[in-house]
Amino acid sequence: MRAFITGITGQDGSYLAELLLEKGYEVHGLVHRPDTVARSNIGHLARNDALLGKRLFLHNGAFEDATHLRRIISKAQPDEFYHLAGQSSPRLSLELPESTVDSIGMATLRLLEILRDLPKPTKFLYASSSEVFGSPSHSPQDELTPLVPTTPYGAAKAFSQQVARIYRTAYGMPTCAAILYNHESPRRSGSFVTMKIARAVAHIKRGLQDSLPLGSLEGRRDWGWAPDYVRGMWLMLQQPAVDDYVLATGQLHSVKDFVEAAFARVGLDWRDYVRHDEVLLTTVEPVASCGNPAKAHTALGWENTVPFAEIVARLVDSELAKLS
Repeated sequence: MRAFITGITGQDGSYLAELLLEKGYEVHGLVHRPDTVARSNIGHLARNDALLGKRLFLHNGAFEDATHLRRIISKAQPDEFYHLAGQSSPRLSLELPESTVDSIGMATLRLLEILRDLPKPTKFLYASSSEVFGSPSHSPQDELTPLVPTTPYGAAKAFSQQVARIYRTAYGMPTCAAILYNHESPRRSGSFVTMKIARAVAHIKRGLQDSLPLGSLEGRRDWGWAPDYVRGMWLMLQQPAVDDYVLATGQLHSVKDFVEAAFARVGLDWRDYVRHDEVLLTTVEPVASCGNPAKAHTALGWENTVPFAEIVARLVDSELAKLS
């Protein structure tokens, strides 16, 4: 089997590459900045001479260059295509709406057009987001919940999710979307609040930082374990008929819950260190973003295996280990 991954250097892309290589796949990945690969989440794979150029192939490219993308993908002839790349910040999308929509929505459309012209059908998975639901009227959300995004990021994700469905129904292509709720790991970008908290706690414990500025502590999220979600994406493309699935835990926890658990991990009282910062408040805060993974449980046999408290502990421990 041959797979192609966009966003291969990111959190999900790196775990997916490892999973597929373990299963004997030939893996192709799109890399936007080859000079950063050695320091990325796949650095250990790229340094493995038994993999690179033999079962792991990294291709330089950008979504803006459709001709080059077509050439790369046509040569790779993948059996499975995982589209994980794109701007990943709802907050930033409010400041950069045009680039967000282009890097997410138009990139997906270009890829689908390229895959439509391949001589054999390629199973295609788009990594969508709970942000497509915006502030839903009911909770938990499932595959039939209306898409009412509240940010340009959510709107672009909704477009990509819908266009993947359209290509499935209009052209008979095996395309689907994984509607992913928040999922964490030590490979998570430091721009996300979970890693910001874990990193600050580690620095405070080591005496390298004296406070943690945060916006609202009341925001709630459905937090899961990233490697489980990657396994769910792979399972989705192993089905005879691909379909859309919500991947979530079905449990909500607040930012305050996360903060308390993180500081408790190092034996500190969070109230001594956390300070409120108005600048960090978001203009649009999604309400009760909690997913219903029942369909994935039933059809895929999938579930999130790492509970919330253990996720927080692993993130904090990882940041402490880096400082050691």
